[in-house]
Amino acid sequence: MTISPPYTTAPDAERCAAETAAFALLDELAISFTRVDHEIAGTMEDCLAVSDALGVRICKNLFLCNRQRTEFYLLCMPEDKPFQTKNLSHQIGSARLSFASAEDMERLLGCTPGSASILGLMHDTDHRVRLLLDRPVMESEWFGCHPCKNDGSLKLRTSDVLHVFLPHTGHEPTVVDLPTETE
Repeated sequence: MTISPPYTTAPDAERCAAETAAFALLDELAISFTRVDHEIAGTMEDCLAVSDALGVRICKNLFLCNRQRTEFYLLCMPEDKPFQTKNLSHQIGSARLSFASAEDMERLLGCTPGSASILGLMHDTDHRVRLLLDRPVMESEWFGCHPCKNDGSLKLRTSDVLHVFLPHTGHEPTVVDLPTETE
């Protein structure tokens, strides 16, 4: 995988609308970042190489919904943790969680599959998406994510995400404690 050197400014080249909006909002909120450009990161293994280049673990972001598609969740968790529907469902009081559709992801987060990002919450102005942060992600000094497109990655201060970005979007995170091993 080809990975650019790190940059601390938005890209000069033209980007997709969602990515351009993400960088514009980070600038508006005065949130500093380090970024790298890379080939499309289609797997968590690809993200490991990107993580090493940025010096931060890239979150695994799962866009989920209930069976009726009336409740939506963005789960940010460490890339090396297994996802267990039963455990998460119990913690948030929502049975039968599954992956939300690509159409719902685009409509609610402005992202396409593989590009889900906490930054997509800027598009959720009706607050239809509930943010779920696994405790290790919330307690980390740094937060790694895509800028709403999976051919680039960012390193942000978690405190900026929690105390600047999320208050701006009006999203309150729910902290969950996911197990580290499959039960």
